[in-house]
Amino acid sequence: MHEHSSSRRRPVRAGKLALALGICVCAGQLMAGTAMAAPAPAAPATVTTVVAAQAAEPVNVAIKLTASSSKVAWGSAVTLTARVNDPNTGAPVTGGGVQFQAWRNGGWKTWQTKAVTNGTATYRTTPYVSGSFRLKYTSLPGKYRWTASSSIRVNVVASRAKVLAEARKHVGKSYRYGASGPGSFDCSGYTMYVYRAAAGIKLPHKANSQQRYGKAVAKSSAQPGDLIVIRSGSYGYHVGVYAGGGYMYDSPKPGVKVGKHKIWTSSYVVRRLVG
Repeated sequence: MHEHSSSRRRPVRAGKLALALGICVCAGQLMAGTAMAAPAPAAPATVTTVVAAQAAEPVNVAIKLTASSSKVAWGSAVTLTARVNDPNTGAPVTGGGVQFQAWRNGGWKTWQTKAVTNGTATYRTTPYVSGSFRLKYTSLPGKYRWTASSSIRVNVVASRAKVLAEARKHVGKSYRYGASGPGSFDCSGYTMYVYRAAAGIKLPHKANSQQRYGKAVAKSSAQPGDLIVIRSGSYGYHVGVYAGGGYMYDSPKPGVKVGKHKIWTSSYVVRRLVG
């Protein structure tokens, strides 16, 4: 007796099965193929960083100031020389300029500006008072900065020329007995004032006493700025400042103003108070 199943299974056709399997396989292949075909991740791009060269900072120059002499007579000239070099190489600097400055009235005053050529600049001047000098390098943009040198001192010593200049300053002022300036003078008061102002020399307020100061000089060797003492015998009774050519600056007597007057007598002596 054949047993019959209550539900009969439907046979699966081979073609459909194969087709189904083929689709799955193809799908699998397609999926796998897609995965394999995907491009590999790109290597990170090499980033080239360009660093701009930084401009060198401007530097202070190496700078030196010298004077032809540290001591000059009043009315004489002195030459100031600037030497300017590159601080790194020592090579002379060409370009820019230097300001020659003097310390006056509590501050640096520029007297003149000179160009720097082959590391050097010079300035010739006549200082009338002792004091300090310096120079200041004016910048070369992008390379050197403003730079001040150390200061140097030039001492101005009294000279006969300074005495003579001081004597001239008071021409035209009145004679007054016993006066020692600066508004009016008698004879010894005038010479006393002039030598003190010009050379710091203190003389007594008496003509006879003044002839004892300084060094005796022959009349033929008298120089402008020397002291002239008019005498009666050996007594000095009038004084003046020798002006050269047989003249002197003096304050002679009432009614006659300070001025340049002829030496009227040969009875006088010459004293050199300032070298």
